[in-house]
Amino acid sequence: MRDDLPGLFITFEGVEGSGKSSRCRYMLRALRKTGSETVFTREPGGPDVSERIRSILLNPELDVPPLTELMLYFASRAANVDRVIRPALERASIVLCDRFSDATFAYQGWGRGLPLDGMRAANELATGGLKPHLTILMDLDPEEGFRRMNLSERKLDRIEMEDLSFHRRVREGYRNLADRDPDRFLVVDGLLSEKEQDSLILNEVLKRYAERRVI
Repeated sequence: MRDDLPGLFITFEGVEGSGKSSRCRYMLRALRKTGSETVFTREPGGPDVSERIRSILLNPELDVPPLTELMLYFASRAANVDRVIRPALERASIVLCDRFSDATFAYQGWGRGLPLDGMRAANELATGGLKPHLTILMDLDPEEGFRRMNLSERKLDRIEMEDLSFHRRVREGYRNLADRDPDRFLVVDGLLSEKEQDSLILNEVLKRYAERRVI
């Protein structure tokens, strides 16, 4: 379970274009400046086997059925927890993960319409019951997220290419998850300036880190 390991596990979530990856990278730099051992990983991804799975999941040229997609995410997560996340937490490190279990419930549950109850059982198996101590949810209207991605002029991946209605369901899923677990989630307005976002997140992370040192 999440509290039997001495480290601090923080995840970043949000719809496409919400800025979660940028905020995660900023937090990685900020925490390393404090001298804290901080480990970064991502989902799908992390260890080599999970990165190979990522290349399948995000490939816009592949037609991946929803259930196959779901199982690949769980396979990637199981290796990431086993090879990267849990060992770092056992060393009392701070772990920052760009997406984790909540993304699966939001994207494959609310977005794809797959059954949530079955997903919960499979996720418990993939993670060994591991849950984040803090989840940063970058909340943004998906339409604004698409506008930002279009400005970047980069090629969209398979998930990003889904239509706007899909991404709106994903946002609804995220907000539902945050409402159900308010102590774990910090919901950040994606329309705030990056400076304001980073200040809110860093303050909360340092607070949670101090609490873990006392335990």
